[in-house]
Amino acid sequence: MSERFNEIVGKMGSSLGRAGARTASAIGRQVGHFAGRVHGARFTLIALAVAGLGGYGLYAHPPMQSVARGEAAVRVNQLTGGMSEVRDGAVLVIPGLHELRRFSLRDQIFRPEGGASADGAAPFQTVEGLSIGVDIAVRYALDPGRIAAMARALPEDIGGEVVQPAVEGVLYKTLARYTVREIFSTKRPEIQQAIEDELKPLLDKDGIKLQAVLMGKIDLPPDYKAGMENLLAEELSSEKMRYTLELKEKQVKQTELEAQADKVRRETAAAAAGEEQIIAARAQAEAMKHVLPFKQKQIEQRGLEAEAEKVARIKSAEANAQARQIEAAGEAESRRKLADAEAYRQERIGKIASEQLARDGALIQKNPLLIQKTLADKLSDKISVIIAPPPADGGFIGNTLLGAGRQGKAVPASQAADEETVQQEGQ
Repeated sequence: MSERFNEIVGKMGSSLGRAGARTASAIGRQVGHFAGRVHGARFTLIALAVAGLGGYGLYAHPPMQSVARGEAAVRVNQLTGGMSEVRDGAVLVIPGLHELRRFSLRDQIFRPEGGASADGAAPFQTVEGLSIGVDIAVRYALDPGRIAAMARALPEDIGGEVVQPAVEGVLYKTLARYTVREIFSTKRPEIQQAIEDELKPLLDKDGIKLQAVLMGKIDLPPDYKAGMENLLAEELSSEKMRYTLELKEKQVKQTELEAQADKVRRETAAAAAGEEQIIAARAQAEAMKHVLPFKQKQIEQRGLEAEAEKVARIKSAEANAQARQIEAAGEAESRRKLADAEAYRQERIGKIASEQLARDGALIQKNPLLIQKTLADKLSDKISVIIAPPPADGGFIGNTLLGAGRQGKAVPASQAADEETVQQEGQ
């Protein structure tokens, strides 16, 4: 935006320069024509030189200038002495006729040079005569309503020729009334307020508004700093001892209070226990009034229950005796019936066995070899082969195997050998 504006202003200046040159040229021609009549060529050259200087002046000092945002300007008419205040924007300034003076309306910071260090060029002095450095920042702003008066009365460098002397005079005078300790720690807000109270009306009469005075780092002399550190260490030690003693005293009081509290707690607990026992005894006595009738009723109830149980047991014994009689009668009847059944069974088995023997006898009479087959079947698990001649008399074959024939008559050698083989195999 500013570049575009400067370009426009430059073009306008160039146009005005060219217009002035043309005007001067026309005037020069007229004057030259007249001078040709009067003085000739010398006057023509002078007129041309004046016209060229005028055009250069317009080109070098354009008539349109700008006032930036946050600034205020005062245009002074050098012929009449009149002033007009101009805010941000473009303003017409005719070279040689007008003078434009700009003022910043933003907050500005002033810091005294050489006063921030105790070894600086212009350190501050205390009431003890010691040199200290104080980092002080003074924030101020110009009063927009008094710009015209300030332009008329104040110099060009307001910060260096108005603010700086006033601030330094107040600072040196105010700090010289306090000690180093007061400036360093105890009365810093008071000193800051005193500086503001004295400096504010002093700047206000020139149209300068004091915004704030800020105190920062304080640079102490080396010797004073070392002594202050030792003193601070001793103070800290004494302060620590004081707090230690206070802590011990509080601990003693705390122990006493705890002992008293414990005593009161025990007394209260004993009283409460006694009251509790009294209340329990009263409650027990009161309860006995109701318990004794209840116990009497329980005794009567237990007697009735015992009588009822006796009667119930007698009834139960009588019922058990009757049941046992019935069971004995039933068991006797059952045993009699079992005996009858067993006798009937034995009788039936005897009859069946007799009938079976009769049938077997009849069958053996019809088939005598069945005895031999039966014997072979019985001995089949012990005797693998039986070789025996049939009896000559047609009797039982077992007599031959058992040696019954040896008693009555001699047995042939072959038959004896066969019998011995059969006996060995049987064994």
